[in-house]
Amino acid sequence: MGMGVGICVASAVGAVDLPPPLEDADFRSVRLEEAQLGQLLFYDPLLSGNKEVACATCHHPAFGTGDGLSLSLGDGGIGLGLNRVVDPQNLPEQRVPRNAQPLFNLGAKQMTVLFHDGRVEVDASRPSGLRTPLEEEMVGGFASIISAQTMFPVLSGDEMAGHYSENEISQAVRRGTLTGKGGAWDLIAQRVAAVPDYAVRFMAVYPDVTAPQEIAFTDISNAVAAFMEFEWRSDTAPFDALLAGAHSYSGAQARGLELFYGGAGCSACHSGPLLTDFDFHAMGQPQLGPGKAARFEHHARDEGRFRVTGREADRFSFRTPSLRNVALTGPWGHSGAYADLASFVAAHADPRAALRSYDRSGVVLPEFEAADWRVMDDPAEVAAISAAVEVEPLALEAQELADIVAFLHSLTDPAMKAGRLGVPKAVPSGLPVPKP
Repeated sequence: MGMGVGICVASAVGAVDLPPPLEDADFRSVRLEEAQLGQLLFYDPLLSGNKEVACATCHHPAFGTGDGLSLSLGDGGIGLGLNRVVDPQNLPEQRVPRNAQPLFNLGAKQMTVLFHDGRVEVDASRPSGLRTPLEEEMVGGFASIISAQTMFPVLSGDEMAGHYSENEISQAVRRGTLTGKGGAWDLIAQRVAAVPDYAVRFMAVYPDVTAPQEIAFTDISNAVAAFMEFEWRSDTAPFDALLAGAHSYSGAQARGLELFYGGAGCSACHSGPLLTDFDFHAMGQPQLGPGKAARFEHHARDEGRFRVTGREADRFSFRTPSLRNVALTGPWGHSGAYADLASFVAAHADPRAALRSYDRSGVVLPEFEAADWRVMDDPAEVAAISAAVEVEPLALEAQELADIVAFLHSLTDPAMKAGRLGVPKAVPSGLPVPKP
């Protein structure tokens, strides 16, 4: 299915060209038993170095598959969402550098580029079929790009692995031993295989796994991916009914629809049924937190796509996010700079002005001794972000802004507030399941 125009809808304010509706053929098929296994793994802290952080810690349905924070606290945090605080017995090195991304519609076949900077993407020229930061170390066996992306949080000290000599997985990561026997992935697989309930489930789901020791990390990541694809397939929002011709908008939503696809120009980037062009744009987002510096660097910048391609034109560009369920997924922006959706939309209308008048009081950050504002306190750094902005300012009246936000709320799928399988009561490891 292409990303072009599909149908023309006559709204209360005029004719609007819309994309075609999502259909079953737009998604990869998922086996229920594989998704059910992945559900347990997704909520199990066993996959983290110190057995304290699960995938769901930063991607929970209670927070729109994020964590409700501008920047997450992974390893070294206690609690969930807005109640997450620093663990005084295991202080984190830093906040996770970027906002936790939502997980909706990851099973869509159009999803070929992942992460804010697109560092994982489908690439037929690579032996694995994927381009990732591991390059030649990238192994085969990942069933999809979604499966491949699950390998990165478990290798990140800030997210799940832990730091320095805290555990055998963090030690392997520090040594750079990621793949192969004794590598970080192998150690995680050994942990899972040692839990009898998991061993039985893996052998039942994957016929080629005939003994616990044959469980590979790719089997784990494939199951987690299947769960995410099944759990958060989102295609039953009012917007979907509109695309299918079974619903019409009126009032503020109709006016917002007309602006989104018309005068406000939002659909130039937020196109297609997933409301993204999967491309990268410099939109002048404020930068907070530790940024994405290499170990030998000392800045707090996050230069986005530039870190992947090295192309000057990509500096400060970030992937266009899908707007599905966007009202549930705040704070917004690659660094979670906006906790109010209307403020985020207004900033997109005039990014340079928004940078000049940015109000830091709205960020949602667990208290932690960190230099969160190094970039925004440096006029030269702010000027560089502003200079990269690629859109012209757009004047939006207060009512127009409210109308666009009303339209964005129509993208919320009621089925996504809890998910399909939901949160398990317990996991095979016996470790605590993340719950608000």
